[in-house]
Amino acid sequence: MLILLLVVVLLAAGSYAYLPTMALKLRRRRRARRRQDGKVLYLTFDDGPDPQYTPALLDLLAQHDIHATFFVVGDAAQAHPHIIQRMQEEGHLIGLHSASHKSAYLLTPRQTREDFDRGVKTMAGLGVPLLYFRPPWGVVNLASFRSIRYHRLKLALWDVMAQDWRGDITAREIVRRLRRRCRNGSVICLHDGRGENGAPGRTVQALALLLPQWLEEGFQFQTLEYYEAS
Repeated sequence: MLILLLVVVLLAAGSYAYLPTMALKLRRRRRARRRQDGKVLYLTFDDGPDPQYTPALLDLLAQHDIHATFFVVGDAAQAHPHIIQRMQEEGHLIGLHSASHKSAYLLTPRQTREDFDRGVKTMAGLGVPLLYFRPPWGVVNLASFRSIRYHRLKLALWDVMAQDWRGDITAREIVRRLRRRCRNGSVICLHDGRGENGAPGRTVQALALLLPQWLEEGFQFQTLEYYEAS
């Protein structure tokens, strides 16, 4: 009886979050294989805004006249509205990364809806017109899909990560991983907030080394609405 109960629980969990998440990522990988041939990269940043690291990142992007897409946590955005305003003024695209950065695996349908609604309301109060939603850790559940449809947003995942949130990774290792993993049309997921042991600072250091190289090689940088249009 206990085994049967465990099987039922696992099947329920799988149908609620695991299977939707795997299906979403499989569809994303298939689309990534059909990317354009031009030398274009899409820089995206999660988990901010952070009062220390996000301004430093914005300074670096402005230095190279590069626009990026920022998936912000609603609570952090509300705490630092001046950074959100700067992102908009400097031409970056802003998407939602939930209100509180909790995994959809751990949220009931009601909690999922409430977190999503609160995040959307926060960003509307900051004057941000939302087009995209990126779920924390790329995890969705069935309630996530309902909220995304209700608010008329698009799901946005990624092609490339460098595990830049880790506390033991160096800036040069981030550069090495991005060099090895990126190709034309890659959507790159990095982090300007949270992370371990000042990790976002090392992400900024890595990009300070890498962006001039990419620009010299002829890469252009675009925000995600151009990815969707391509």
